[in-house]
Amino acid sequence: MTTPFVRSRIATAVAGLVLAMGAGQALGAGFILQENSGSGLGNAYAGGAAASEDADTVWTNPAGMSRLKANQLAVAINAITPSAKFSDNGGSKNATLQPLGGNGGDAGSTAWVPNLYLVMPLNQQWAVGLGVNAPFGLKTEYDSNWIGRYQAIESKIETINVNPAISYKLGDFAAGVGVNWQRVKGTFTSAVNYSALLNGVAAQLAAAGAFPPSVLPPFAGATAGLDALADNTVDKNAWGWNVGFEWNIGGRDLDYRSRLGVAYRSQIKYSNASGDANFSYPSAPANLPASLAPVYAAASTRLNAGLYSGNISANITLPGFANVSYFHTMLNDKWDFMADAQYTNWSTIQDLTLVRTSGPSAGQNLSSTPLHFRNTWRVSGGANYRYTDQWMFRGGLAWDQSPVTTQYRTPRLPDADRIWGTLGVQYKWSPTLKFDLGGAYIWVKNSSIAQINTDPATVAQYGYLSGNYSNNVWIMSLQGTWSF
Repeated sequence: MTTPFVRSRIATAVAGLVLAMGAGQALGAGFILQENSGSGLGNAYAGGAAASEDADTVWTNPAGMSRLKANQLAVAINAITPSAKFSDNGGSKNATLQPLGGNGGDAGSTAWVPNLYLVMPLNQQWAVGLGVNAPFGLKTEYDSNWIGRYQAIESKIETINVNPAISYKLGDFAAGVGVNWQRVKGTFTSAVNYSALLNGVAAQLAAAGAFPPSVLPPFAGATAGLDALADNTVDKNAWGWNVGFEWNIGGRDLDYRSRLGVAYRSQIKYSNASGDANFSYPSAPANLPASLAPVYAAASTRLNAGLYSGNISANITLPGFANVSYFHTMLNDKWDFMADAQYTNWSTIQDLTLVRTSGPSAGQNLSSTPLHFRNTWRVSGGANYRYTDQWMFRGGLAWDQSPVTTQYRTPRLPDADRIWGTLGVQYKWSPTLKFDLGGAYIWVKNSSIAQINTDPATVAQYGYLSGNYSNNVWIMSLQGTWSF
């Protein structure tokens, strides 16, 4: 029986992790985070819906909770270090009145993603559980003066998912279901070609007779190289659900050494996620001639009224995904083999559109980026080798298809298909405490990018981005699992 002291410590751990989850972000396949288990990483997350090895089955397949015979708490921390490097292929063009800029440095950085799972069997048939994790995440950040600064500087998506679940076992069959409260927060920053817009407004004022057109050429020269910064954020809570089934197969003569698992997680719709658009304006050039100061004051006042800070909204539907998994233990109890196929309905995301909801432009798009994500597959295989009663070694491989296509690749998510190679080790400290350490290297296919809209006015405002990406990801995970 769980003591009040233990229950209090568990509640404290859950609350602390909920507060910490907001820090989870990373560059993933699309931006789904497979890193929701420290023990599963060593097998490239193969067989996740059938392995049911520890409490992280709350996430992979709630039906697997029925296999755990004691209360169990699993806590993991995942260090994810993506690298995303752009190189200009000579086809990029500078925006009007702006220098071309550099390649942007490495857009990736290390993120720490925690997970927590708790399972408590009620009797031989029923079990309940709770999972807290970050199922989606993204962060890319370029140098502020890079070539594509008008398309993207920082892109960040953070999620937290709280998933209570229940399972029921009947003979060789088990079923589980859960409900998911999820919160998403998106941050998207980019530079704004202030010089081009400022000179456009100055030309309008000159045409209206505010000052002679002869001031426009020297004004353009004196105000070149000015950028504003757009910082847009949206966030919202929403609900979803998940369900899973697990079968022991192989017959009693083989001691049911094989399992088949099927699990599904619903898409989650965030309708009218609300937030703010904030603009930071540049100061007047220090060497601006006094004769042009009135022109700058009039043009910047009108321009800033159009580039106003205010409320925005977005509609976001994060995809659902389904898993079919197989797990088999050999007769000598030394080897486990597992396989997994995951299908993700990424086509729920076709664009990233931010709409103004306040001020004179309410109801109009602030920005819209076409994405046209495609549905994807992820397939993986893995093995465990029990060296001794205390030590177990893991390995795995996976192919992970990206939802991003070449035509619609964006610097906010310069993703491509990838191959995972993983290794892991488990050490049993005692009959009730074990630790898992896993590592992965992900080879991301080299990819190209070219701006879709080649309209001269668009190129004048945003420049033209054309080049290649070289990406990879390193992952390290540590998990502690306590049975009590």
